[in-house]
Amino acid sequence: MILYEKSVQKAIQKGEIPLRTIQLFHNAFKALDLTKDFSLFDIKKLKGNYKRDYYRLRKGKYRAIFYMENNDFYVIYIGKREEVYDTWQ
Repeated sequence: MILYEKSVQKAIQKGEIPLRTIQLFHNAFKALDLTKDFSLFDIKKLKGNYKRDYYRLRKGKYRAIFYMENNDFYVIYIGKREEVYDTWQ
């Protein structure tokens, strides 16, 4: 299952993220949900001392930050490259 944080849902509703980008990310997460194969996409584990393992998925200028728990994908942030890395470093 793919679950989006409320902040991501609000950004989508406000139109802060292009619709095409949302579709690309959602399709990628659906494929990951079916296969659990991270090698299909440009996914890297984020470095840092976090309670859980966070990953980033790249689609063009945009990045999605997510984690997995109980075979579910939790998307916690979607934004432009410069915004994401300022927040997650």
